[in-house]
Amino acid sequence: MTETETRKADHLRICLDRDVQFHETTNGLERYRFIHACLPELNYDEIDISINFLDKKMGAPLLISSMTGGTEQAGKINYRLAEVAQHYKIAMGVGSQRVAVENPQVGKTFAVRNIAPDILLFANLGAVQLNYEYGLEQCRRVIDLLEANALILHLNPLQECVQTKGDTNFRGLLEKIAILCKKLPVPVIAKEVGNGISAAMAQKLIDVGVAAIDVAGAGGTSWAKVESERATDAQQRRLGATFADWGMPTAECVATIRAIAPNIPLIASGGLRNGLEAAKAIALGADITGMAWPFLQAAAESEEALHALVKVLIAEITTVLFCTGNATLSDLKNSGALQKSPIS
Repeated sequence: MTETETRKADHLRICLDRDVQFHETTNGLERYRFIHACLPELNYDEIDISINFLDKKMGAPLLISSMTGGTEQAGKINYRLAEVAQHYKIAMGVGSQRVAVENPQVGKTFAVRNIAPDILLFANLGAVQLNYEYGLEQCRRVIDLLEANALILHLNPLQECVQTKGDTNFRGLLEKIAILCKKLPVPVIAKEVGNGISAAMAQKLIDVGVAAIDVAGAGGTSWAKVESERATDAQQRRLGATFADWGMPTAECVATIRAIAPNIPLIASGGLRNGLEAAKAIALGADITGMAWPFLQAAAESEEALHALVKVLIAEITTVLFCTGNATLSDLKNSGALQKSPIS
């Protein structure tokens, strides 16, 4: 097993078995509430939560966020996730495919297109790898492996700082991202890993051609904590503890990016745990919403648990639309039904 494969196995084990969630910083969505419509004048059965995203029709505004791949257990989880994504026509991202570039034999743990032929499927590499001998060839390889609709370039400076022997040369990446945006055959999505993307950073990414932003804000899994758990020395463990709650809340990222970029396809992820929070993020300006930890927990349990999770998420989003008097997600965005909660 390569060093990268070992790291992927560690990540999966730690996320499933250890408390690596944010404790102090929240996703910020608790600061908002919907105005209740006691007479919605709607038929619940006619509410439509489908959406078009990156020219693909989705059955619900849900993304199974990038998580895993590269090990036998990860492959089983990805196959389960792909099956449920296909069933409900929701989007799916895979974990970093660097491990498959290093060892093509583990590529099958990511290759889910035969299970999910119709879904919006995202390939994934760390942007920092562009400074470590990765380029167009490797990006094309991971896209082709998945038959992906887009490539996620994840941005993880804090994780790399805490990770033992992390890759911390982030100099000049914008220029390299710009080249990929021009030359790759699919759109490029910029994504954080749980510390958020500010409006200023989003604007820089949009300016170089990034087609969509996944804010991946604070409030969910803390990768500083994850890396602290697997650190091999005291300094790295302390770094992880110090920066365990570092980052910008998801709600803040969504609202501020949407204010400066009204048309950029926008994904809200980072600490979302139910359909009510997903609906709040959409009302703030997101187009679709991503979750990782809830899907990972369900996938590790059973296929039945995964189906139950998606069903309840869909029911929760639909209930928000019904109880705010909105028939579609577009109506919800334009309704003004979401307000800041009064200070108690």
